[in-house]
Amino acid sequence: MTQSRWRALVALADTGSVRAAATRLTVTESAVSAAVSALARELRVPLVEPAGRGLRLTPSGAVYARYARRVLGLLAEAAAAAAGELDPERGRLRLAAVTTAGEHVLPSLLAAFRRQNPQVDLALEVAPSAEVWDLLAAHEADLVIAGRPPAEVEARVLATMDNELVAAAEHEVARSFDWATTPWLMREHGSGTRTTLETYLQAREVAPPRLVLGSNGAVIAGAVAGLGATLVSRDGIADLLAAGRLVVLDVPATPLSRPWHAVTGSHPSATTRLFVHHLVAAGWIPSGFPPAGDATAVPAT
Repeated sequence: MTQSRWRALVALADTGSVRAAATRLTVTESAVSAAVSALARELRVPLVEPAGRGLRLTPSGAVYARYARRVLGLLAEAAAAAAGELDPERGRLRLAAVTTAGEHVLPSLLAAFRRQNPQVDLALEVAPSAEVWDLLAAHEADLVIAGRPPAEVEARVLATMDNELVAAAEHEVARSFDWATTPWLMREHGSGTRTTLETYLQAREVAPPRLVLGSNGAVIAGAVAGLGATLVSRDGIADLLAAGRLVVLDVPATPLSRPWHAVTGSHPSATTRLFVHHLVAAGWIPSGFPPAGDATAVPAT
């Protein structure tokens, strides 16, 4: 009963309305309202308040919903881990990856893993850096592929792989590149690459024009179209560099080394460890991880 109430509160927090929460949970609107009201009575804290013709979370409700999400995620993670421990090759693996890794690094790795382990329940979510760490913290992802985890995230790095960020542009832009006039193409807020580029420009003490294009794909397409220069993973533009559609700019302190990290929570499941062994076999560098022949051993802390 308590879990159903938590789910109702989390759905309300995510969707912003009782109707949308009910649709997500496939229940009636009155069932959502009753569940949240019962939870509020149990806690003796107001969780929702009127907002126009609907309801919204109170500050206390928003805080409690964050904890409820983590508890629900941890319970689901525990159930999947228990089943996966019995048979890792039939377990569940929820991956989350930043855009470049999800689009350019993981596809071939996932295809090979899928061929070897067709019974694994596999899912991948691709999102900006801030979002993938939120998924890990909420126990909604088993493994994250991204840059270095933030200090505030409880995480374990199990493997790494080289990754270079290069400054790149189309040929004409490269020939006429000027710090004062050439626009730099920026990713969306929450992107680790955007943060790195902003830090890089500040360190150079320059303030060139900036053009925010949002997604990784849009930034790369903008660079190909000649809109400006950008900082991007070499993995993400390897084909374009080989085809001569982009060139690497010769600018100070680049390329920047920003290795990929395979990151889990404190207790990776057997199925998660099976995938990390797959990464290591593909050339990733293990970090405190057991030998390849022991896919069920718990990594040393």
